[in-house]
Amino acid sequence: MDDPIPLSALQHFVFCPRQCALIHVEQVWAENSQTARGSQQHERAHSGGSEERGGTRTLRALPLVSRRHGLAGVADVVEVLPDGSPRPVEYKSGRAKPRLADEVQLCAQALCLEEMFGVDIPEGFIYHVASRKRREVSFTPELRQAVLDARDGVRELLRSRVLPPPAADDRCPLCSLFDECEPFAPRDFPAGYDPFSTRLDEPRG
Repeated sequence: MDDPIPLSALQHFVFCPRQCALIHVEQVWAENSQTARGSQQHERAHSGGSEERGGTRTLRALPLVSRRHGLAGVADVVEVLPDGSPRPVEYKSGRAKPRLADEVQLCAQALCLEEMFGVDIPEGFIYHVASRKRREVSFTPELRQAVLDARDGVRELLRSRVLPPPAADDRCPLCSLFDECEPFAPRDFPAGYDPFSTRLDEPRG
């Protein structure tokens, strides 16, 4: 039986398959101000423990697993509503901006929670720390299928151990592995494009 796919690998794969392979196949990682800030925020969320307020119980750093879907990881926060049904809450350091990669990661948490709690979960939330906004994400059939497609893509990367080509597009300056990936030769930058002009409050993959 295959090992479960880490939930974080799904986010990396949807953002960029090459980034996913660098991290999960070649074990390459580079820390920068954005990833360091994100790590600090996740450490707070992953401090563990639980609390209850207004009938809703908040669980932090909850281990997740789905044997059916072959997934495993840790949820930043899971809120258990008064009726006993859970809702995953993922923390992101950037401002509120929809990204499929983040929504796939959140939905994958829901698939695990559905199996663990034996309930259907219609939505979850992404909390964007920089803008202090909480955004609801509906777990549509299309998003659920995107999770399974990403899982299969990651599994194939791990099996083949082949490094995909760089994206070489506007995702690259947002990636913490920009220097390690070297996606652009100097002549390949789009005309008038400065990869180092990225705002510091933009999320990185």
